[in-house]
Amino acid sequence: MNEIKETLRNIKQNYRLFQQQQFTFITALQRTRENAHDLIRPVATIRQVQSYMDHHCNNSTDQRILSMFLNICNELSKLCQSLETLHPGNSVTNDILERCKLLLSPSNDFSAIRAKYPHDVVNHLSCDEAKNHYGGVVSLIPIVLDCMKEWVAHTEKLPRHMLYNVS
Repeated sequence: MNEIKETLRNIKQNYRLFQQQQFTFITALQRTRENAHDLIRPVATIRQVQSYMDHHCNNSTDQRILSMFLNICNELSKLCQSLETLHPGNSVTNDILERCKLLLSPSNDFSAIRAKYPHDVVNHLSCDEAKNHYGGVVSLIPIVLDCMKEWVAHTEKLPRHMLYNVS
């Protein structure tokens, strides 16, 4: 369990660095969407961000920030896999884990999700950006991190013999 908490702390630390560069992230998405001639539909999936980076990214700053987003999503996915092996699950922890896995699925449409208080990532966007283009993509990581914290909290309340050793 300590390894899980440490991994989660490291991901949160990476996310804080990413969060400080949210405007750079939005600018990179805007540029790559323009290059892709894809300005009408919102950024809706991890696969879409990957495609923008792979095929429509023209500078190293955009490449770096899009890669940072994708790496954090990948780390969260790996953590989900670790959580599955740590605990056989009860209905609460299994539901939380399934929600995380769905949110982090490369083809899952997250365009309608919005992070709520205490996360203010959506508040930093203009109304048009928040409603129509980037509200989901900037909300994804904070929502998944909240789910992970909730999973840890529920798991810590369980008897010790229910946890497997992570190797």
